[in-house]
Amino acid sequence: MNNNNLAQDFVKFALACGVLGFGEFKTKAGRLSPYFFNAGLFDDGVKLGKLAEFYAKSLLASGIEFDMIFGPAYKGIPLGAAVAVELARQGRNVPFAYNRKEAKDHGEGGHLVGAPLKGRVLIVDDVMSAGTATRESIALIQAAGATPAAVAIALDRQEKATEKDATGAVVDVPYSAVQFVRNQLGMQVCTIASLKDLLDYLATTADPSQQVHETAIKAYRDRYGV
Repeated sequence: MNNNNLAQDFVKFALACGVLGFGEFKTKAGRLSPYFFNAGLFDDGVKLGKLAEFYAKSLLASGIEFDMIFGPAYKGIPLGAAVAVELARQGRNVPFAYNRKEAKDHGEGGHLVGAPLKGRVLIVDDVMSAGTATRESIALIQAAGATPAAVAIALDRQEKATEKDATGAVVDVPYSAVQFVRNQLGMQVCTIASLKDLLDYLATTADPSQQVHETAIKAYRDRYGV
């Protein structure tokens, strides 16, 4: 299966699960998006297992080298664990760790749980918006003496990120969060699918209830895309 087929299969799967849907959705950047992606709706064992299979296939096909997986709190915790299980099932067994939002003051204590952070660390998350969560993960990994090597996400929205200017106002920047991580932070990014893959699907689907959203999504891409 080539990467394009894998991406198209993922788009169909996400639509069938209701994880990828259409409507009016306000993003973290305050934009009104005509589509949404909510990985929290991969909410049973079958869906999560299938999602992990898509991650694992994408990672193995990417050639990205890593020594362990890190799942950032909160959504990254089940995602990272599921991907670690699926990679092991496919013959690639790697350690897994995650963080707590608040440090534990009893038992083993601290913010980190699981295997010690060391070597080349792969961060597993659902989507990347402003890249803020990724930068927080990078800081944790580096503080532990390990190397943040790559990020794996389910969907690349391929739209402009936002930053605060000198006055504190939020402004659009001419690059996406994925491009920032690749070009500014020097990390590899593995994505299962992208906005382009969604548009390719809408251009070929025979489902009229989905076809009608293509124009609005193209207009959104023309305004905010990179």
